[in-house]
Amino acid sequence: MSETAVIVIPARMASTRYPNKPMAKINGIAMIERVWRIGKSVKGASDVIIATDDLDLKAFAEGFGAKVIMTSSLCLTGTDRVAEIAERSDIKHTIYFSLQGDAVLTPPWVIEDVLQAMLKDQKIHIATPAVHLQGQALSDFVESKKGGSSSGTTVTFDKKGNAMYFSKALIPYFRDENSADRTVYRHIGLYAYRKDALQQFGQLPEGLFEKSEKLEQLRALENGIPIRVVRVDYRGRTHGSVDRPEDVSVVEAIIEKDGELI
Repeated sequence: MSETAVIVIPARMASTRYPNKPMAKINGIAMIERVWRIGKSVKGASDVIIATDDLDLKAFAEGFGAKVIMTSSLCLTGTDRVAEIAERSDIKHTIYFSLQGDAVLTPPWVIEDVLQAMLKDQKIHIATPAVHLQGQALSDFVESKKGGSSSGTTVTFDKKGNAMYFSKALIPYFRDENSADRTVYRHIGLYAYRKDALQQFGQLPEGLFEKSEKLEQLRALENGIPIRVVRVDYRGRTHGSVDRPEDVSVVEAIIEKDGELI
């Protein structure tokens, strides 16, 4: 069977931390349009779909040319919205990439690397990107974790690239903090799923470690579903997303420094 990939952008207007977030302007362009533009520039994706339960957002997104599909207001997570898209009889793809609607600084080539890994190896059920932290980026991340920050997730993986564990803590632990061999990978919270893995994942109950870490991907590992970690390079770009209103100015400053992605 021929493999095809679709990028699904789950978008919710009723966020408690940031109501109407998809419509928020970043340097004059709505967040949802910025993310859609990223998705449209990805090589290897057959289509880009915005999944929402809000009619105003649907009309707005269709105004800049996006394809929008309405999903249930009962969806609790972005993954639920992507799974609902995958279940539609008129959507026939084998790989579904979930691109969060606030991931405005995601380089298209990061998504391409993950999709290429899936397209080359049909045994991969779920794939996700991670960045090797080095130099100042590593030092800053380590210091933030020492200060008790819950921002940023680390991942360890085996020699085949399959994830062993994801954590809000700094893993692996290093007994010698000054070791030159210190290796830390920061997880980027984006996922590509094969349709059957996505459907299986959606039917599983919340897991023990998932509850503890508040990391949804641990549900897959707890149930024996492997996750392939794809090592990616941001090529000097700065990682970031918008969780709260105060993040907008931070992202705008990054764009001023790094330049526009698209």
